[in-house]
Parts: sequence; structure tokens; C-alpha cells
Amino acid sequence: MIEIMMVDDDQDLRESVAEVLSEAGFAVTEAGRGEEALEHLAHKNFDLILLDLIMPGLSGLELMGRIREKSPRMPVIMITAFASVDNAVAAMRQGASDYITKPFRIDALLASVGRVLEEARFDSCMTSLDLDTVLSCLSNPLRRQILAHVEQEGGLRFMDICRKLELTDHTKMNFHLKILKEADFLDQDDNKIYLLTSLGTQVLGCMRVLMKKLAYSTIS
Repeated sequence: MIEIMMVDDDQDLRESVAEVLSEAGFAVTEAGRGEEALEHLAHKNFDLILLDLIMPGLSGLELMGRIREKSPRMPVIMITAFASVDNAVAAMRQGASDYITKPFRIDALLASVGRVLEEARFDSCMTSLDLDTVLSCLSNPLRRQILAHVEQEGGLRFMDICRKLELTDHTKMNFHLKILKEADFLDQDDNKIYLLTSLGTQVLGCMRVLMKKLAYSTIS
């Protein structure tokens, strides 16, 4: 589950946002001050931080700097009641992924969260995978279908894969399965059931992110 930390000294707003995000399927940790947020960061990894710009004690920008020291690529959305260009520029220079102003609509908040998380996934794909190798291996549509079916079913035997893809040429199927295993996208257990490896799961997720990115670029 995606972990989000909401950092804001306004308890009512903090709890309301946490409730909205929880209902949207996210795991939410709350912090009322920057110092409390640092304590959470010392013991837990987060996928995204929502951070109030103006807080007593450690300010949002000061906390942003501390976050960058620990996690340079951590996505952060700054929240402020002061809708000024200067504040926005300062937050972005510190590395904020997005900037929203109070009061904000729930749909605008969720849209920002979704967009920032999607960008983070795209950046992760670009830095963690050898895309040339991945794209070369998955350039064949049959291999993409094999991975998708194995993921959907949680594991499949050789003949089950052949039936699902309606492929009677077993030599051809063995060839593609061999490539996927050599790429460490698939493995077999003791019962000869094909399973996705952790790398295979990551690759499928990244492929979906890349396809969304390409589709959006085409529309734009």
C-alpha cells in the first residue's frame, strides 16, 4: 500500500485530508509539527509527503531541506494558505513536486497526489531499470501477454499458458519462456509453475507507467 505522510499543524485539516486519502486507498501517517515528521521519517519509508509551508517550530521549507538530506528523490507536495508566486518558487527550488493552496477541493488534492505519484513511478522506472534491455525483451507482444497472464493468475503451468494464448506451437512457447527466464522476469517453482519474479513485477508496473506516459504525450 502507498504510504503518505500529512504534515500540518492545523489538526482539523490534517485529519480531514487523512480521512480522504485513507478512503482513496492510501495508508496515512499524520504529523502536527516538522519535528514529529522527522521522527516518523527516521523509522518509516514514505512514498509521498504532504507538507504545510507555514508551521510553528520547523517551517515547511526548513523541513523540506531536511527531507532532501535523507531522501533526495522523495516526492513532496507543499500546502499553503499564502498563494504567492514567491512562496511557490521557493518551494519548487527546494524540490517540491507540486504546490497547492488552501482552501483546496478534494478532487484537486487527489489529482495532485495521483499526478505526483505517477511522475515518481516514471522517474523510478527511468533510473532503476535497463530500459534498452527491458524494451528489447518485451518488444514481442507474445512475451508481454505471457507476463500479463502469469501476473493475473498468480502463476501458470506451461500448458495453461499455451491454452490461454491459444498457441499450439510448443517449441515457440518454450523459446519465449526461455527468454523471459533468462531476463529474470519469470521463474519456476518446484511444481514447474511459472511465476513472476520481483523484477518481472517491477517491469510490468514500469511498462504500464511508460505506456500511460506515451499515451498522454500523444494526446498532448
